[in-house]
Amino acid sequence: MSKLAIITGADGGMGTEITRAVAQAGYHVIMLCYALFKGEERKNRLILETGNKEIEVRQVDLSSMASVNNLADDLLGRGKHIDLLMNNAGTMSPRLMQTEDGLERTVAVNYVAPYLFTLKLLPLMGKGTRIVNMISCTYSSGKITPEFLTRGKKGSFWRIPVYSNSKLALWLFTRELSERLKEDGIMVNAADPGIVSTNIIRMDMWFDPLTDMLFRPCIRTPKQGAATAIHLLLSEEVEGVTGQIFASCKQKKVKDVFMNHPQAKQLWADTKNYLEGLRLDEPIV
Repeated sequence: MSKLAIITGADGGMGTEITRAVAQAGYHVIMLCYALFKGEERKNRLILETGNKEIEVRQVDLSSMASVNNLADDLLGRGKHIDLLMNNAGTMSPRLMQTEDGLERTVAVNYVAPYLFTLKLLPLMGKGTRIVNMISCTYSSGKITPEFLTRGKKGSFWRIPVYSNSKLALWLFTRELSERLKEDGIMVNAADPGIVSTNIIRMDMWFDPLTDMLFRPCIRTPKQGAATAIHLLLSEEVEGVTGQIFASCKQKKVKDVFMNHPQAKQLWADTKNYLEGLRLDEPIV
């Protein structure tokens, strides 16, 4: 049987490139997509391009923890060992948007969903499994405030700092998880794609159309942005490496404050408590 790879945001620009590479490597790929129709369209195209018919699409709304939880339960029920987990999906909400769980939407999709999804699926992982989380170079300007997990309920909103905060949280999760799983032989790393021309860069202010026209040609294509994540998922060069950030397919030197962040363990505990408070094993009305 083929090895299994799961990729979130697989219908996006970088997600499609990652799916293509993993499918070409012979994996059975589960594409997790927000829009089922778009995912099926990409799947059919990738089957033709790669010759790999073991590609399937599942729908999930990463802003809903019930949706994430239900999908994870379904995959657990199938019982197939997971060799690769790529938490690729990301968003940057242009305005304050509160989810059904009381989270700010960017924080929900970029951080809380991968936290919940990854931890739920750990029973299907083992020695040699690779987990890769897509962070951003903006993580270094992020801050974890006491309001981080309740930010969707009040206050002013500015999309870029919120995005940076969510990517810092995802990196702290990556780092903490890598330490917890080191003895199990499960590798957990973060990919920094650089600034990439994807739908995440949405222009919403009056001058944005001109900025968009001048800015996009100067940044990375989705294929270029996906290269580091693909390297971490498939390359033999990174075998045994864990708890690191890679950019341009090379390990980055990360400041000690981010390698041993004082808030990492507290954020883990706060997120766990928050999710337990949602009572995800019961219907959320």
